Amino acid sequence: MAWEIRQMISDQEYVARVRRHRPSALMPLIAQTSATYRLGAYKAGRNTLKYTPWALADAARVSVAYGNEFRKDASAKDLDKILELYTQLDDHFVRDDADESSLERFLLRASGEQLTLQESPRQNLSRTAAVMTHSIGTNAPRCLHPGWDEDMFGTSLSNYVGITQLLWGLAITHGGRFDPVWLDAPGMAPVLDVIPATTFTAVTDAHFVTDVDTFQKENTAARLTSDPLRRRFEFNPLRSRPFLRGFGPGYLAPVSDLIPDKGSLIGIYYTGVARHGSAFAQDLGELFEAYVGRQLALWPQAEVVPEITYGRGNQRSVDWIVITDELVLLVEVKSVRPTQHLRLATDKRAEEARRMLGRAYEQIDNTAALIARRQKEFTSIPADRPVQGLIVTMEPFHIANAPFQRARQPSAAVPVSVCSAGDLEDLVTITGVPIGRLLVDRVKDPQRSTYALREAFSEHARTRNPVLDEGWSSYPWRRSADRSSL
Repeated sequence: MAWEIRQMISDQEYVARVRRHRPSALMPLIAQTSATYRLGAYKAGRNTLKYTPWALADAARVSVAYGNEFRKDASAKDLDKILELYTQLDDHFVRDDADESSLERFLLRASGEQLTLQESPRQNLSRTAAVMTHSIGTNAPRCLHPGWDEDMFGTSLSNYVGITQLLWGLAITHGGRFDPVWLDAPGMAPVLDVIPATTFTAVTDAHFVTDVDTFQKENTAARLTSDPLRRRFEFNPLRSRPFLRGFGPGYLAPVSDLIPDKGSLIGIYYTGVARHGSAFAQDLGELFEAYVGRQLALWPQAEVVPEITYGRGNQRSVDWIVITDELVLLVEVKSVRPTQHLRLATDKRAEEARRMLGRAYEQIDNTAALIARRQKEFTSIPADRPVQGLIVTMEPFHIANAPFQRARQPSAAVPVSVCSAGDLEDLVTITGVPIGRLLVDRVKDPQRSTYALREAFSEHARTRNPVLDEGWSSYPWRRSADRSSL
């Protein structure tokens, strides 16, 4: 529409507006604003909706990557103007014809930009220990041998997540800043009784902090396209190192909401793969598969059957089969995450989506056929009720259930949904109504069947998830609090 087109500004104009200010003046403003409007607090009112973590993260990236100190000071009004311009950036969806393909590309970019920063930090951090400490894979590990965490992080996994939690809390309460000299304060003694100061600072320096030169090189190296309309959706180096040196005392976290990602399962994945390559990914994938089974075991009045081996060649079914009075659910686990081609909605997006999820659709369809024809190894699985498939991914594929996404995957004789680990953790704790019935009814609803499971069942009450609670309770500050209450 004409009024939308008049509002659009080019990426070049936006970048120039950010570069008008010295990074040393603008970056602390961004950090303070992020700490103030953390965890969705930007939704508090109409005038605060511009303070989103993704807009703040991009303003910080532009300032560090392209700014210089021979510019003007910055005020809160200047930052407000920058963030307003961010909401008006030109986009392919405006330029392209509003057909299904352009809508798909827009939703992929928007979900990759925004929804990944709206996941629950507590849920993500709880999942780390629940998968990597409390779950047991079926095969001998390739690299996750005892002491792997000390070797990788310089401390235990529990302490590493504990450092993540403390850095996050300190940044929020100090305008996005952490200064190692604070560790000398008397009030920090209880913390240092758990994690020594030398360990705390060594881990922080090694895994959480970067400098301007390194940031600029990584920002350039990460670019996948030269398209200015896609620039803001490209990988932001703050996601791998959320603190920066050189912006006043200690370290500055421009976006506090990015700190918990370091201790999340995805953050651990990238750190591990950088060190051990595919061996780490394979080990983590097997632990994640076992973890999904632990979550499914929380499903009330459901029988959970592990993978079935059949035939002469020891072929394998889906990873888990859930039997309820209402349906049989075939669960295939994929420890995958959307790639940059999906987040940027490039021409390779369909190829990437099929590469990561296509085999799971085929596996579900094949297992459903084995049940239907009463293959001897599957005769214990009922064939008298609806059958559905569920693909559980480590990181959300936010619009994977949309019709234009589903159409790019292999056909299946049964309805198949994609859900994240977080969706599953919520699903199995629904109370007051049989979960199987909800899934059957969802498939019959043309609109709700395209939603993420979390959104489709958001109105239902849930109990606490004991697997996640166990993970959260294993971290040092909770253990220390429990000891002090004895």
